[in-house]
Amino acid sequence: MNIHERQQDGQPPQTQKKQPGVESKMEPAPVHPTDYKGSGKLKDKVALITGGDSGIGKAVAIGFAAEGAHVVINYLEEDRDAEETKSMIEDRGAKCLLVKGDVSDESFCKELMDKTVKEFGQLDILVNNAAKQFPQNSIEDITSEQWDLTYKTNIYPIFYLSKLAMPHLKQGSSIINTTSVTTYMGNKELIDYASTKGAIVGFTRSLAQNVADKGIRVNMVAPGPIWTPLIPATFDEKHVEEFGTDTPLGRPGQPRDLVGAYVLLASEDGAYMTGQCIHVNGGMWMSS
Repeated sequence: MNIHERQQDGQPPQTQKKQPGVESKMEPAPVHPTDYKGSGKLKDKVALITGGDSGIGKAVAIGFAAEGAHVVINYLEEDRDAEETKSMIEDRGAKCLLVKGDVSDESFCKELMDKTVKEFGQLDILVNNAAKQFPQNSIEDITSEQWDLTYKTNIYPIFYLSKLAMPHLKQGSSIINTTSVTTYMGNKELIDYASTKGAIVGFTRSLAQNVADKGIRVNMVAPGPIWTPLIPATFDEKHVEEFGTDTPLGRPGQPRDLVGAYVLLASEDGAYMTGQCIHVNGGMWMSS
């Protein structure tokens, strides 16, 4: 299917039943920016991307590498996806460091930052992208354990890594956080997930003001329904089959649809943007 075509029938029914999902098991495979042509916008920069082995993180890593950046990819356990992404980065002439581990653990976040700086001697771009979601039909089905895990995965690491990054970032550096359309529209099955993504909005806008005098920019991207491993790993077959077809553009987004927004916010093209959110959601209505 052409990426621009409306997709009335959705995806083939499928589930993976376990997070994190595996991209190599998805049908069809997500569309990545393999034909993206860089122009040196991030030449010799170093970017750290959490959740960078697949989905949105993988697409951003490929785009950054094409623009000349070296990339550190954090991932939880998907070795095959991570190695494939590393190969694609290196094919574009960039260096790639894979660091496996759980960013909900503060001590691991320190280890991740230390390895990044030891390997490359600098950090210019931090992309906080890792996330989990656990759909539930009722708030009564959300356990305290699920609530804690969602928060500890989706918002705590953004605080840990942003704080740890500060001694290494300098004027012109950039932090980019991945929030979600669910923050702005709500989602009856993703109460805890949507609320963590709302916390990211408040954190991003506040940190942007806090570090503006240092010349460090802090922005965010709010994806709509994007075809990533998180979808078959968390939704049932019916949800997957219908996923994204109710957007005005009539299809789920693909990881490659996000690359331009992240490159803009990471590069000098976005030098006058901080505390801002770019919505990449297929035309879904935003109330604010």
